[in-house]
Amino acid sequence: MKKLIRQLLIVLLAGCLVLPAGAALAVDKTAELEKKLAELASQLQALQTQLQAQKAEIQTYKQAINRHRRDIESNNQHLQEQEKILSETQKQQETLSEVAEKLKVINDHVTISGLVEVEAFKSDGYDGEDESDITLATVELGFDVNLQKYVSAHILFLWEEDDTEPVDVDEGYIYLGNTEFFPVYFQVGKLYVPFGNFESNMISDPLTLELGETRESAAVLGFESHGFYGAAYAFNGDVDEKGDDNEVKCYGFNGGYAFEKDDFSLDVGAGWINSIAASDNLADMLPGEIEDYVAGWTAHAIVAWKGFQIVGEYLAATDDFEAGEMAWKNGGAEPEAWNLEAAYTFAVKGHETIFSLAWQGTDEALAMELPEDRYMGCLSVGIIEGLTFSLEYAHDEDYSKGDGGTGDNADTVTTQLSLEF
Repeated sequence: MKKLIRQLLIVLLAGCLVLPAGAALAVDKTAELEKKLAELASQLQALQTQLQAQKAEIQTYKQAINRHRRDIESNNQHLQEQEKILSETQKQQETLSEVAEKLKVINDHVTISGLVEVEAFKSDGYDGEDESDITLATVELGFDVNLQKYVSAHILFLWEEDDTEPVDVDEGYIYLGNTEFFPVYFQVGKLYVPFGNFESNMISDPLTLELGETRESAAVLGFESHGFYGAAYAFNGDVDEKGDDNEVKCYGFNGGYAFEKDDFSLDVGAGWINSIAASDNLADMLPGEIEDYVAGWTAHAIVAWKGFQIVGEYLAATDDFEAGEMAWKNGGAEPEAWNLEAAYTFAVKGHETIFSLAWQGTDEALAMELPEDRYMGCLSVGIIEGLTFSLEYAHDEDYSKGDGGTGDNADTVTTQLSLEF
């Protein structure tokens, strides 16, 4: 028992000794915990601040991503549009390539040419009255189609103010042959038959052309070999013999020789037609039927040497027309016309210049209102390639009063600006 009491006392004493030390220890622990709690709170606050910053940064990233997504979508849409445009462009390029290929084929086979002539003139007529005007005299557009070595075609559209308005198919024919490889050719269609040469350096057409030029739908069989040439042709003329059917009864022949070497060239030829009444101007003047066909013949010579050129041509009917068809004095007319021309080509400050003089005339052609004599001079200057300015003076002398004319003179000054391509 005493032993037990003694142990209790020891325990109580130990407790009294331990309580003050534990209390102090507890106080220290609490302070340490509070400090740690404060540190944790501070860290928590820092983490919350950092988290808020990260959330804001994430939100910024989301907004940027959304913007990039919209940009990507926009770019995709633009890309699709560009791909569509590219596809359409490729189709257009393919179409253009096809067109270009076809145009190349056309260019390989088709040659386009043209002529535009603007004229201004002032004249003092037989009756003393003055006349002047500015006209678009000629517009031509031609197409030459070469299908292959021996097959070609020619089409020429013509417009002449107050004459062929609106537009006339002046020529349109098929040409079979190639005289560079074979001497014979065949030509058929609307064309100027090979009757007359009508070479001239003047603005105005020569009087031989006024009498004999013949444009018809015709067939021509010709040849060219070693400078020699010739042709035979046939057509249905606008003027028939009385009692004849409307048939192909007009025909003719021509032949000649052409030579060119260095600075010298020569062309001589002749032709014959069974009805000169088929010529354009005579057909317009004569009645639709005449008593008999009146034949015509023509001859020409053209010589050129070192810039000099001489042109001579004669064209005439071989017999008289009836007085009621084409009158001359007390009977019928046997019209004729000629042209004699001299020209010289030289350069003025690099511009090709041609000065030419001509004497032209007719006989028994009063009914065609052609002058008996015409004296002409012309100066032509090449401004640039294809563009030419010309100045022409013509003095006409009418048939005498005894022949049925006025016996008066007429003067005409003509200027022309010509563009040829």
